[in-house]
Amino acid sequence: MPAAYRRVLLKLSGEIFSGSEGGFGIDAGVVTSLATQVAGVQALGVQIAVVVGGGNIFRGAQASAMGMERARADYMGMLATVINALALQDILEKKGVDTRVMTAIRMEELAEPYIRRRAVRHLEKGRMVIFAGGTGNPYFSTDTAAVLRALEIEAKVILKATNVDGVYTADPKKDPKAKFLPELSFRDALVNGYAVMDANAFGLCKENKLPIVVFNINQPGATARVLAGERVGTIVQ
Repeated sequence: MPAAYRRVLLKLSGEIFSGSEGGFGIDAGVVTSLATQVAGVQALGVQIAVVVGGGNIFRGAQASAMGMERARADYMGMLATVINALALQDILEKKGVDTRVMTAIRMEELAEPYIRRRAVRHLEKGRMVIFAGGTGNPYFSTDTAAVLRALEIEAKVILKATNVDGVYTADPKKDPKAKFLPELSFRDALVNGYAVMDANAFGLCKENKLPIVVFNINQPGATARVLAGERVGTIVQ
């Protein structure tokens, strides 16, 4: 089945690595399942870049709210994303996927520093690139990092992996009457306050007309179906 997108950016939250919302640490079984799904879609000929969060290990915003200096807390959160990136890389490479981790904060013993043209070249050579360290600056979320990297590498879409089927009119875990929205415009998302991404990230997507697909990565074959052009989750454009 031909791919609908040539180059994509997949955003993985830290919570996905723990296997549960608000969970702590890395669940090896969950990451293995995740890596298996992501590795399987390379056969579609899609160039895949990944941005990982770090909330399963450390959340800078929460630490700041508890009194830690915000910049220091955010840097600690960036380091947490590197741990997740290395864990994902390890399992992907065991499955035969040629992978590069690139960090916004230099740490050459572990990964390559982020250089845009080098990242694009890796993708063109069929390597999967995992971006870690957020934007490298405090006060910016990994959602913003995902949009920034997607624009820099000229990805055609952002795939936002979640633990729910897409965007709803309310939290489906709390409100049984919440309605699923298969398609959504940037304007409607803003007017109705649907939490697709944080405001900075969402604004960048809207300004640059970069579509977002919000989907449940726990569904079997979900990533491959999205990349094949099937209507999976919610598309915001």
